[in-house]
This record gives sequence, C-alpha cells and structure tokens, in this order.
Amino acid sequence: MSKIQPLVASIRDRAGKGAARASRREGHVPAVIYGGKQDPVSIAIEWRELNKKLSTGKFLSTLYMVDTGNEKVRVIARDVQFHPVTDAPMHVDFLRLLEGDVISVEVPVNFVNEEECPGLTRGGTLNVVRHAIELNVPVDAIPDHLDLDLTGLEIGDGLHISSVKLPDGVTPTITDRDFTIATIAAPSALLSAEAEEGEAEEAAEGEEGEGEEGDEEEKSEE
Repeated sequence: MSKIQPLVASIRDRAGKGAARASRREGHVPAVIYGGKQDPVSIAIEWRELNKKLSTGKFLSTLYMVDTGNEKVRVIARDVQFHPVTDAPMHVDFLRLLEGDVISVEVPVNFVNEEECPGLTRGGTLNVVRHAIELNVPVDAIPDHLDLDLTGLEIGDGLHISSVKLPDGVTPTITDRDFTIATIAAPSALLSAEAEEGEAEEAAEGEEGEGEEGDEEEKSEE
C-alpha cells in the first residue's frame, strides 16, 4: 500500500493571477485543494520542496497529507501545470480525499521471474506496452506497484490484464477489452532468419512457376 507523504504548505489569502504571480516571486508554487464537498482552498508550496516530490516520478500516484498550519488534509495531485519554456511547475491541483473514496490512479508495474520465462532465456526480449496501469482503487489501499509474473511465457506470448491478479477492491479503468501489458518478442537474429527463409521459399515458388509456363509453351508448339 502506498504510504502517505507529508507536504508542508501555506494558505493563500487571495486567489487570481496577480496573487499567483506574487507567490511565485516569493519562491512558492500556487496550488488549490478541491473536492470532498467542501470549498476550494488556495495554498502555496515551497518551490524546492515541490520539485523534490516531482523528481520521484510518482507525484500523481502518491497520497499526501498537506499541512497548512491550520489543518491537515489528505490529498492526491490531479494536475501539474508547467512553464512552456523552463518546465518549472506553475500550479498544482490537489483532490481532497475522504474515507471510503474510490479514485482512478496509474500504478507502475514490475516484471518478476524473468529467469523462469522460456521466451527470454531463448533470447527473446521483453516488449513493454504499458509501464503503468490505470486502476480504480480505494484511497486507503493504493498499491505502490504491481508485480507481473513472466513464468512460462514463450516467444510470441503476451501478458494481458486478465492474467494479472489485482488486490481486493481494485479494478482496471479499461473494461471493454483484454488489453496487452507486455509481449515476448523474437530476437532480431531469428526474425532475420525467418525473413530470409520466406524470401527463399518465394523465389523457389517463382522458379517452379516459370518452369511450368515453359513446359506449357513447348506443348502448344508441338
């Protein structure tokens, strides 16, 4: 289960573009907490502190306990706006989380038991289609990651969502198809050999066809 991370913030007395610019000049990033059937709360986060969180690569799938000094609010980040030139964070939207809520979140995947995968031991390569899966999860049971078992997969086999054992209460957001997460691709040497074999067969078939046409022409002349 994903652990709740602390995040210190301060209340912004004013909203709007002017107040946001003033907050950035002071080394803070403006943000808002919304949802939970409560009024939105404008906050500001210290720029360096936010960048540390962003550098983890899991900012949008991590639960935070925002401490404003007045109260502590459990949230998850839903959107981060970046400067189009500098890529500096400009604004963050946080969703307030209440007990019993179910939210959609992307959970990263890990592949395990590669040594038990015949396709890989024969020289195949793991072709990852999805590095994370979007899931509907209870806010109190968000997994850090999913371990996907490669045991027994041969070259050409695929790993689909139907073969993944999800935690209780967790469902994929995509329900209309059995989508692929990864495949075991053939090694390039094998693909080249198969291509050459196919070309040789086509050439042989072409020569046979020419021979048959020649025989028919000879018979017609007789």
